[in-house]
Amino acid sequence: MRHFGFFDKSQTKSLFHRTPREIGVDSPAPLLAAALGATLYCPGDRPKIAKDVVKQAGRGCISMVLCLEDSIADSAVPAAEINVGEALKTLHRISVEKRNTELPLLFVRVRSAEQMLRVAELAGEGLALLSGFVVPKFENENGYAEAFFDALHEIQRRCGHDGSNGGTRLRLMPILESPVMIHSETRASALVSIRDVMHRNRDDVLAVRIGATDLASAFGLRRSRDLTVYDVKVVSEVISDIVNVLGRRDDAFVITGTVWEHYETERLLRPQLRLTPFVEANEKELRQKLLLGGLDGLIREISLDQANGLLGKTVIHPTHVPVVHAMSVVSHEEYLDATAVLSDVGGGASASPYGNKMNEVKPHLAWAQKTMLRADAFGVASEKTTFVDLLDASMR
Repeated sequence: MRHFGFFDKSQTKSLFHRTPREIGVDSPAPLLAAALGATLYCPGDRPKIAKDVVKQAGRGCISMVLCLEDSIADSAVPAAEINVGEALKTLHRISVEKRNTELPLLFVRVRSAEQMLRVAELAGEGLALLSGFVVPKFENENGYAEAFFDALHEIQRRCGHDGSNGGTRLRLMPILESPVMIHSETRASALVSIRDVMHRNRDDVLAVRIGATDLASAFGLRRSRDLTVYDVKVVSEVISDIVNVLGRRDDAFVITGTVWEHYETERLLRPQLRLTPFVEANEKELRQKLLLGGLDGLIREISLDQANGLLGKTVIHPTHVPVVHAMSVVSHEEYLDATAVLSDVGGGASASPYGNKMNEVKPHLAWAQKTMLRADAFGVASEKTTFVDLLDASMR
Protein backbone atom coordinates (compact mmCIF):
# COMPACT_ATOMS: atom_id res chain seq x y z
CA MET A 1 0.00 0.00 0.00
CA ARG A 2 0.99 3.64 -0.10
CA HIS A 3 0.02 6.83 1.64
CA PHE A 4 -3.06 8.51 0.12
CA GLY A 5 -3.75 5.43 -1.97
CA PHE A 6 -7.47 6.06 -1.49
CA PHE A 7 -7.29 9.24 -3.61
CA ASP A 8 -8.59 8.80 -7.16
CA LYS A 9 -6.33 9.51 -10.14
CA SER A 10 -7.57 13.06 -10.67
CA GLN A 11 -7.02 13.95 -6.99
CA THR A 12 -3.55 12.45 -7.01
CA LYS A 13 -2.59 14.30 -10.17
CA SER A 14 -3.83 17.67 -8.91
CA LEU A 15 -2.54 17.41 -5.32
CA PHE A 16 0.91 15.85 -5.84
CA HIS A 17 4.02 16.93 -7.68
CA ARG A 18 5.49 13.51 -6.82
CA THR A 19 3.39 10.64 -5.49
CA PRO A 20 4.35 8.52 -2.45
CA ARG A 21 6.13 5.22 -2.99
CA GLU A 22 4.53 1.84 -2.40
CA ILE A 23 5.09 0.47 1.11
CA GLY A 24 5.16 -3.17 2.21
CA VAL A 25 6.56 -5.33 5.01
CA ASP A 26 9.56 -6.10 2.79
CA SER A 27 10.36 -2.45 1.95
CA PRO A 28 13.79 -1.09 2.99
CA ALA A 29 13.92 -0.32 6.72
CA PRO A 30 14.65 3.45 6.33
CA LEU A 31 11.57 3.85 4.13
CA LEU A 32 9.40 1.80 6.49
CA ALA A 33 10.52 3.86 9.49
CA ALA A 34 9.88 7.15 7.70
CA ALA A 35 6.49 5.98 6.42
CA LEU A 36 5.01 4.89 9.76
CA GLY A 37 3.04 8.12 9.93
CA ALA A 38 0.18 8.06 12.41
CA THR A 39 0.63 4.78 14.27
CA LEU A 40 -2.83 3.88 15.55
CA TYR A 41 -3.06 1.92 18.79
CA CYS A 42 -5.72 -0.77 19.21
CA PRO A 43 -6.29 -2.56 22.57
CA GLY A 44 -5.54 -6.26 22.25
CA ASP A 45 -8.84 -7.26 23.86
CA ARG A 46 -11.07 -5.65 21.23
CA PRO A 47 -13.52 -8.29 19.98
CA LYS A 48 -13.13 -7.69 16.21
CA ILE A 49 -9.51 -6.67 15.71
CA ALA A 50 -9.17 -8.13 12.21
CA LYS A 51 -12.23 -6.24 10.99
CA ASP A 52 -10.97 -3.02 12.58
CA VAL A 53 -7.55 -3.40 10.94
CA VAL A 54 -9.03 -3.86 7.46
CA LYS A 55 -11.37 -0.91 8.03
CA GLN A 56 -8.61 1.46 9.14
CA ALA A 57 -6.34 0.39 6.27
CA GLY A 58 -9.11 1.39 3.88
CA ARG A 59 -9.15 4.81 5.50
CA GLY A 60 -5.44 5.37 4.95
CA CYS A 61 -3.85 3.99 8.12
CA ILE A 62 -0.39 2.62 7.29
CA SER A 63 0.73 1.37 10.73
CA MET A 64 -1.11 -0.08 13.73
CA VAL A 65 -0.11 -1.46 17.11
CA LEU A 66 -2.11 -4.21 18.79
CA CYS A 67 -1.51 -3.40 22.43
CA LEU A 68 -1.13 -5.94 25.22
CA GLU A 69 0.28 -3.48 27.75
CA ASP A 70 -1.25 -0.43 29.45
CA SER A 71 -4.40 -0.26 27.30
CA ILE A 72 -5.81 -3.45 28.83
CA ALA A 73 -6.37 -4.62 32.39
CA ASP A 74 -3.90 -7.08 33.92
CA SER A 75 -6.65 -9.65 34.30
CA ALA A 76 -7.41 -9.47 30.55
CA VAL A 77 -3.89 -10.29 29.36
CA PRO A 78 -4.16 -14.08 28.80
CA ALA A 79 -7.36 -13.74 26.77
CA ALA A 80 -5.95 -10.75 24.88
CA GLU A 81 -2.87 -12.72 23.84
CA ILE A 82 -5.11 -15.38 22.30
CA ASN A 83 -7.29 -12.69 20.74
CA VAL A 84 -4.30 -11.00 19.06
CA GLY A 85 -2.98 -14.35 17.82
CA GLU A 86 -6.35 -15.25 16.30
CA ALA A 87 -6.65 -11.80 14.71
CA LEU A 88 -3.27 -12.21 13.00
CA LYS A 89 -4.30 -15.64 11.70
CA THR A 90 -7.56 -14.19 10.37
CA LEU A 91 -5.75 -11.33 8.67
CA HIS A 92 -3.35 -13.79 7.09
CA ARG A 93 -6.26 -15.78 5.67
CA ILE A 94 -7.79 -12.57 4.32
CA SER A 95 -4.50 -11.59 2.66
CA VAL A 96 -4.25 -15.00 0.99
CA GLU A 97 -7.89 -15.24 -0.11
CA LYS A 98 -8.26 -11.60 -1.15
CA ARG A 99 -4.88 -10.63 -2.52
CA ASN A 100 -5.95 -7.07 -3.33
CA THR A 101 -6.74 -6.38 0.34
CA GLU A 102 -4.31 -3.80 1.69
CA LEU A 103 -3.20 -4.14 5.30
CA PRO A 104 -1.15 -1.75 7.42
CA LEU A 105 2.21 -2.49 8.97
CA LEU A 106 1.29 -4.39 12.15
CA PHE A 107 3.10 -4.45 15.48
CA VAL A 108 2.30 -5.97 18.86
CA ARG A 109 3.09 -4.05 22.02
CA VAL A 110 4.18 -6.58 24.61
CA ARG A 111 4.85 -6.55 28.35
CA SER A 112 7.83 -8.90 28.44
CA ALA A 113 10.25 -10.87 26.30
CA GLU A 114 8.44 -14.05 27.33
CA GLN A 115 5.18 -12.63 26.02
CA MET A 116 6.84 -11.96 22.66
CA LEU A 117 7.59 -15.66 22.34
CA ARG A 118 4.02 -16.61 23.31
CA VAL A 119 2.47 -14.19 20.83
CA ALA A 120 4.72 -15.46 18.03
CA GLU A 121 3.59 -19.00 18.82
CA LEU A 122 -0.10 -18.03 19.00
CA ALA A 123 0.08 -16.08 15.73
CA GLY A 124 1.13 -19.13 13.73
CA GLU A 125 1.19 -18.33 10.02
CA GLY A 126 -0.16 -14.87 10.86
CA LEU A 127 3.35 -13.99 12.02
CA ALA A 128 4.16 -13.40 8.35
CA LEU A 129 2.02 -10.23 8.50
CA LEU A 130 3.77 -8.83 11.55
CA SER A 131 6.41 -6.12 11.13
CA GLY A 132 7.61 -6.36 14.71
CA PHE A 133 7.08 -5.72 18.39
CA VAL A 134 6.83 -2.54 20.44
CA VAL A 135 8.78 -2.69 23.70
CA PRO A 136 7.58 -0.45 26.57
CA LYS A 137 9.78 1.19 29.22
CA PHE A 138 12.89 0.33 27.23
CA GLU A 139 16.17 0.55 29.12
CA ASN A 140 19.50 -1.28 29.17
CA GLU A 141 19.76 -2.08 32.88
CA ASN A 142 19.97 -5.62 34.28
CA GLY A 143 19.77 -7.17 30.81
CA TYR A 144 16.22 -5.88 30.19
CA ALA A 145 16.86 -4.66 26.63
CA GLU A 146 19.02 -7.64 25.70
CA ALA A 147 16.24 -10.02 26.74
CA PHE A 148 13.92 -8.51 24.11
CA PHE A 149 16.57 -8.74 21.40
CA ASP A 150 17.29 -12.33 22.42
CA ALA A 151 13.58 -13.17 22.15
CA LEU A 152 13.42 -11.45 18.76
CA HIS A 153 16.40 -13.42 17.48
CA GLU A 154 14.84 -16.63 18.71
CA ILE A 155 11.62 -15.86 16.82
CA GLN A 156 13.62 -14.91 13.72
CA ARG A 157 15.54 -18.18 13.84
CA ARG A 158 12.47 -20.27 14.58
CA CYS A 159 10.23 -18.73 11.96
CA GLY A 160 12.68 -17.44 9.36
CA HIS A 161 11.69 -13.77 9.65
CA ASP A 162 15.25 -12.45 9.70
CA GLY A 163 15.22 -10.73 6.31
CA SER A 164 17.38 -13.38 4.63
CA ASN A 165 16.77 -14.35 1.02
CA GLY A 166 14.62 -11.26 0.47
CA GLY A 167 12.08 -12.24 3.11
CA THR A 168 10.52 -10.06 5.78
CA ARG A 169 12.38 -9.11 8.94
CA LEU A 170 10.76 -8.73 12.33
CA ARG A 171 12.04 -5.67 14.21
CA LEU A 172 11.61 -3.87 17.53
CA MET A 173 10.33 -0.38 18.22
CA PRO A 174 11.53 0.58 21.72
CA ILE A 175 9.49 3.09 23.73
CA LEU A 176 11.63 5.41 25.85
CA GLU A 177 9.66 6.05 29.03
CA SER A 178 11.45 4.33 31.92
CA PRO A 179 12.24 6.16 35.21
CA VAL A 180 16.03 5.97 34.74
CA MET A 181 15.63 7.93 31.53
CA ILE A 182 13.10 10.38 32.92
CA HIS A 183 15.06 11.45 35.99
CA SER A 184 17.76 14.00 35.23
CA GLU A 185 20.47 12.43 37.40
CA THR A 186 20.37 9.12 35.47
CA ARG A 187 19.19 10.23 32.05
CA ALA A 188 22.49 10.81 30.27
CA SER A 189 24.01 7.46 31.16
CA ALA A 190 20.72 5.65 30.49
CA LEU A 191 20.42 7.16 27.01
CA VAL A 192 24.03 6.34 26.14
CA SER A 193 23.48 2.76 27.28
CA ILE A 194 20.26 2.54 25.24
CA ARG A 195 22.08 3.89 22.19
CA ASP A 196 24.84 1.31 22.61
CA VAL A 197 22.52 -1.69 22.81
CA MET A 198 20.45 -0.47 19.85
CA HIS A 199 23.56 0.02 17.73
CA ARG A 200 24.69 -3.49 18.57
CA ASN A 201 21.35 -4.63 17.15
CA ARG A 202 20.94 -1.88 14.54
CA ASP A 203 19.26 -4.03 11.88
CA ASP A 204 16.62 -5.08 14.42
CA VAL A 205 15.50 -1.55 15.40
CA LEU A 206 12.96 0.10 13.11
CA ALA A 207 12.23 3.33 14.97
CA VAL A 208 12.31 4.80 18.46
CA ARG A 209 9.08 5.89 20.16
CA ILE A 210 8.68 8.25 23.12
CA GLY A 211 6.18 7.54 25.91
CA ALA A 212 4.92 11.00 26.86
CA THR A 213 2.20 9.66 29.16
CA ASP A 214 4.72 7.86 31.37
CA LEU A 215 7.13 10.79 31.18
CA ALA A 216 4.45 13.15 32.49
CA SER A 217 3.11 10.68 35.04
CA ALA A 218 6.50 10.57 36.75
CA PHE A 219 5.75 14.11 37.89
CA GLY A 220 1.99 13.71 38.34
CA LEU A 221 1.30 15.76 35.21
CA ARG A 222 -1.08 15.49 32.27
CA ARG A 223 -1.29 18.05 29.47
CA SER A 224 -4.64 19.38 28.26
CA ARG A 225 -5.53 19.53 24.59
CA ASP A 226 -4.83 23.28 24.65
CA LEU A 227 -1.14 22.62 25.34
CA THR A 228 1.47 20.72 23.37
CA VAL A 229 3.97 18.33 24.90
CA TYR A 230 6.58 21.06 24.36
CA ASP A 231 4.75 23.30 26.84
CA VAL A 232 5.39 20.72 29.58
CA LYS A 233 9.01 21.58 30.21
CA VAL A 234 10.14 18.50 32.15
CA VAL A 235 8.84 16.35 29.27
CA SER A 236 10.19 18.52 26.46
CA GLU A 237 13.63 18.42 28.10
CA VAL A 238 13.58 14.63 27.91
CA ILE A 239 12.58 14.77 24.23
CA SER A 240 15.44 17.17 23.56
CA ASP A 241 17.94 14.84 25.20
CA ILE A 242 16.60 11.82 23.28
CA VAL A 243 17.08 13.65 19.97
CA ASN A 244 20.51 14.83 21.11
CA VAL A 245 21.73 11.27 21.76
CA LEU A 246 19.79 9.24 19.18
CA GLY A 247 19.14 11.73 16.38
CA ARG A 248 22.68 12.75 15.44
CA ARG A 249 23.17 12.99 11.70
CA ASP A 250 25.81 10.25 11.38
CA ASP A 251 23.87 7.51 13.19
CA ALA A 252 20.34 8.82 13.53
CA PHE A 253 17.37 6.63 14.37
CA VAL A 254 13.91 7.69 13.23
CA ILE A 255 12.31 9.08 16.39
CA THR A 256 8.53 9.34 16.37
CA GLY A 257 6.34 11.96 18.01
CA THR A 258 4.60 11.36 21.32
CA VAL A 259 1.01 10.22 21.68
CA TRP A 260 -1.86 12.65 21.11
CA GLU A 261 -4.55 11.44 23.51
CA HIS A 262 -7.35 13.99 23.05
CA TYR A 263 -10.43 14.00 20.88
CA GLU A 264 -13.74 15.90 20.87
CA THR A 265 -14.24 17.80 24.16
CA GLU A 266 -15.27 21.23 25.44
CA ARG A 267 -12.72 24.00 24.85
CA LEU A 268 -11.01 25.91 27.62
CA LEU A 269 -8.57 28.19 25.81
CA ARG A 270 -8.62 30.08 22.56
CA PRO A 271 -8.18 27.93 19.39
CA GLN A 272 -4.62 27.70 18.06
CA LEU A 273 -5.44 27.11 14.39
CA ARG A 274 -4.91 30.22 12.24
CA LEU A 275 -7.85 31.20 10.06
CA THR A 276 -5.86 32.53 7.08
CA PRO A 277 -4.82 29.23 5.37
CA PHE A 278 -8.40 28.00 5.52
CA VAL A 279 -9.85 31.23 4.15
CA GLU A 280 -7.36 31.14 1.27
CA ALA A 281 -8.35 27.54 0.54
CA ASN A 282 -12.05 28.36 0.97
CA GLU A 283 -12.24 25.77 3.73
CA LYS A 284 -13.59 27.60 6.77
CA GLU A 285 -15.96 24.71 7.43
CA LEU A 286 -13.00 22.32 7.64
CA ARG A 287 -11.33 24.61 10.17
CA GLN A 288 -14.48 24.58 12.29
CA LYS A 289 -14.61 20.79 12.08
CA LEU A 290 -11.01 20.54 13.27
CA LEU A 291 -11.67 22.91 16.14
CA LEU A 292 -14.74 20.98 17.26
CA GLY A 293 -12.73 17.76 17.15
CA GLY A 294 -9.93 19.26 19.21
CA LEU A 295 -7.46 18.72 16.38
CA ASP A 296 -5.97 22.21 16.26
CA GLY A 297 -3.70 21.31 19.16
CA LEU A 298 -2.60 18.17 17.33
CA ILE A 299 -1.69 20.22 14.24
CA ARG A 300 0.42 22.58 16.32
CA GLU A 301 2.16 19.70 18.09
CA ILE A 302 2.99 17.97 14.79
CA SER A 303 4.60 21.19 13.55
CA LEU A 304 6.73 21.31 16.69
CA ASP A 305 7.55 17.60 16.39
CA GLN A 306 8.95 18.17 12.92
CA ALA A 307 10.87 21.26 14.02
CA ASN A 308 12.49 19.17 16.75
CA GLY A 309 13.47 16.24 14.54
CA LEU A 310 10.56 13.85 15.16
CA LEU A 311 8.68 12.10 12.35
CA GLY A 312 5.33 10.37 12.68
CA LYS A 313 3.15 10.13 15.77
CA THR A 314 1.39 7.73 18.10
CA VAL A 315 -2.39 8.25 17.96
CA ILE A 316 -5.37 6.67 19.69
CA HIS A 317 -8.25 7.78 17.46
CA PRO A 318 -8.85 7.32 13.70
CA THR A 319 -9.61 11.03 13.22
CA HIS A 320 -5.99 11.81 14.03
CA VAL A 321 -4.58 9.76 11.15
CA PRO A 322 -5.36 12.08 8.20
CA VAL A 323 -4.06 15.09 10.14
CA VAL A 324 -0.67 13.49 10.77
CA HIS A 325 -0.37 12.32 7.17
CA ALA A 326 -1.38 15.63 5.60
CA MET A 327 1.19 17.40 7.76
CA SER A 328 3.87 14.88 6.73
CA VAL A 329 3.73 15.53 2.97
CA VAL A 330 6.78 17.41 1.71
CA SER A 331 5.89 20.84 0.38
CA HIS A 332 6.88 21.84 -3.13
CA GLU A 333 9.23 24.48 -1.70
CA GLU A 334 10.94 21.99 0.63
CA TYR A 335 11.41 19.54 -2.24
CA LEU A 336 13.03 22.11 -4.53
CA ASP A 337 15.33 23.23 -1.71
CA ALA A 338 16.36 19.64 -0.95
CA THR A 339 16.93 18.91 -4.64
CA ALA A 340 19.09 21.99 -5.00
CA VAL A 341 21.20 21.09 -1.95
CA LEU A 342 21.73 17.49 -3.08
CA SER A 343 22.61 18.47 -6.65
CA ASP A 344 25.31 20.97 -5.64
CA VAL A 345 28.17 18.60 -4.85
CA GLY A 346 30.72 21.39 -4.76
CA GLY A 347 29.39 22.98 -1.59
CA GLY A 348 28.87 26.66 -0.99
CA ALA A 349 25.70 28.73 -0.58
CA SER A 350 23.07 30.08 -2.97
CA ALA A 351 19.59 31.54 -3.03
CA SER A 352 16.80 29.02 -2.78
CA PRO A 353 14.67 28.17 -5.86
CA TYR A 354 11.79 30.16 -4.32
CA GLY A 355 14.16 33.10 -3.77
CA ASN A 356 13.25 33.53 -0.11
CA LYS A 357 16.11 31.94 1.82
CA MET A 358 19.73 30.81 1.60
CA ASN A 359 20.58 27.17 0.91
CA GLU A 360 23.98 26.23 2.31
CA VAL A 361 25.01 22.82 0.99
CA LYS A 362 27.10 21.30 3.78
CA PRO A 363 24.97 22.37 6.79
CA HIS A 364 21.71 21.52 4.98
CA LEU A 365 22.82 18.19 3.50
CA ALA A 366 21.46 15.94 6.28
CA TRP A 367 18.18 17.86 6.25
CA ALA A 368 17.91 17.41 2.47
CA GLN A 369 18.51 13.66 2.74
CA LYS A 370 15.82 13.31 5.41
CA THR A 371 13.45 15.42 3.33
CA MET A 372 13.90 13.15 0.31
CA LEU A 373 13.20 10.09 2.44
CA ARG A 374 9.99 11.73 3.67
CA ALA A 375 9.15 12.57 0.05
CA ASP A 376 9.46 8.87 -0.81
CA ALA A 377 7.13 7.98 2.04
CA PHE A 378 4.51 10.73 1.83
CA GLY A 379 5.00 12.34 -1.56
CA VAL A 380 5.55 15.94 -2.60
CA ALA A 381 2.70 18.41 -2.80
CA SER A 382 2.11 20.28 -6.04
CA GLU A 383 3.09 23.92 -6.14
CA LYS A 384 -0.36 25.21 -5.17
CA THR A 385 -1.27 22.42 -2.72
CA THR A 386 -1.26 23.14 1.02
CA PHE A 387 -1.84 20.82 3.97
CA VAL A 388 -5.38 22.22 4.07
CA ASP A 389 -6.06 20.82 0.58
CA LEU A 390 -4.62 17.43 1.51
CA LEU A 391 -6.53 17.34 4.78
CA ASP A 392 -9.80 18.30 3.13
CA ALA A 393 -9.41 15.57 0.50
CA SER A 394 -8.48 13.01 3.18
CA MET A 395 -11.45 13.79 5.44
CA ARG A 396 -14.21 13.73 2.82
